Amino acid sequence: MTIDNEALAQRLGDKLRDLEAVVATAESCTGGGVAYCITTIPGSSRWFDRGFVTYTNRSKREMLGVSTDILAKFGAVSEKTALAMAAGALQHSQAQYVLAITGIAGPGGGTVEKPVGTVCFAWAGTGRDVISKTVVFSGDRSAVRQQSVQTALQGMLDFIR
Repeated sequence: MTIDNEALAQRLGDKLRDLEAVVATAESCTGGGVAYCITTIPGSSRWFDRGFVTYTNRSKREMLGVSTDILAKFGAVSEKTALAMAAGALQHSQAQYVLAITGIAGPGGGTVEKPVGTVCFAWAGTGRDVISKTVVFSGDRSAVRQQSVQTALQGMLDFIR
């Protein structure tokens, strides 16, 4: 974890405490990295509800209710899947805000259409529109995962504002 990610997690916690709200995460390629980053902050239990690590399609279906149709039509690495993961995390948690991440950290698994470094994000909140985006990061597996954590945290801060 970089200092930047820890600072982002602290800012997120400060904002959520001010709102008296909590966040949950639904992560695939980051393997719980955002949840880890959040829980390094003392007192995060006041604003972090839970993290779902759904690394496989099966776990995305079972834990978050991502439909087989979405996974078959768009793939695990897609904004549609990230959006479904976010919706599922809202439904299966006590959080008012959620973020979701699914991607290809590498070194293998990439295709021409979805190269290594492709990561899809979604941010959702109770009673709010859900937003999503796709980023193609460069670097090795660790760099892709770190950049994904940073993007997810910054995206959550931007979404809450």
